[in-house]
Amino acid sequence: MKPEVPAELEALAARYGLIGDQGEQLAILLAQLATDELAPTSVRDPLRALDVHLADSLVALELEIVREASQIADVGAGAGFPGLPLAVALPRSEVKLVESQARKCMFIERVMAGAGIENAEAVCARVEEWPEGIGAHDVVLARAVAPQAIVLEYAAPLLRLGGALVDWRGQRDSEEERTAMEAAELLGLRRESIRRVEPFEGVRDHHLHVYAKVRETPDSFPRRVGMARKKPLVT
Repeated sequence: MKPEVPAELEALAARYGLIGDQGEQLAILLAQLATDELAPTSVRDPLRALDVHLADSLVALELEIVREASQIADVGAGAGFPGLPLAVALPRSEVKLVESQARKCMFIERVMAGAGIENAEAVCARVEEWPEGIGAHDVVLARAVAPQAIVLEYAAPLLRLGGALVDWRGQRDSEEERTAMEAAELLGLRRESIRRVEPFEGVRDHHLHVYAKVRETPDSFPRRVGMARKKPLVT
C-alpha cells in the first residue's frame, strides 16, 4: 500500500522537481519520524518535521554543486538530515551518513529500509576514524554539527580536490566566520559563498556556507578523535 502524500509535501516535492516514488519515500520518512519511539529528534510532528527537517535539507538543491555531486558525505548525520532527503532527491548520487552514535545509525538504517532508499549508507564511525572516506567526496554536508572551524576540519580530509563543504548556519556571526576563514586557509579550503535561503515560510537567518577545496589538505589531518574541539586550529 502506497503512503498518503500530504498536500504540503506534494508542494515541497514540486518545488524541487521530485516526482512519483520520491514523494512517497519522503512521506515514509516523515511517518517513521512520527511513529518510531527511538527517533533521535524532538521534532516528530509530521507537518513541523516537513519544514524543520525535509525542507531545510532539500534547500541545498538550490546549489548546483549539490545537484551535480555523485559522492556525498553527511557528517554528524544525527537522525539522517540532510543526507536522507537529499539521497531521495538525488537517486544517481551515493550518500554516506556518518554518525558515531549507534542508536542513531540504527534509526537511519530503519528509515532507509522502510523508505527503500538504496543509494545511501550509514557509516557508524567518528569522522576522524573513517579512512575509507578520505579524498572520496564531491560534497560534504554538515547541519548543526559544531562551530564552523571544527566542521571545516572534519570535512576537509573527506573532500576531493575541487569538492565543497556545504555548512548549514543560522544568523551570521562575524567572529565565527573569521576563525573559520583562518582555519580554511590551513586546511586547503576557500570560502566560495554564503547564501541566504528560505527553506520554508517565515524562516529567518538561514544560510548555506560553501567552502571549496582548492589545495590538498595537509597529511597531518584528520587529527586524533576529539582534537578539533580540544585544541582548535584558530582561537
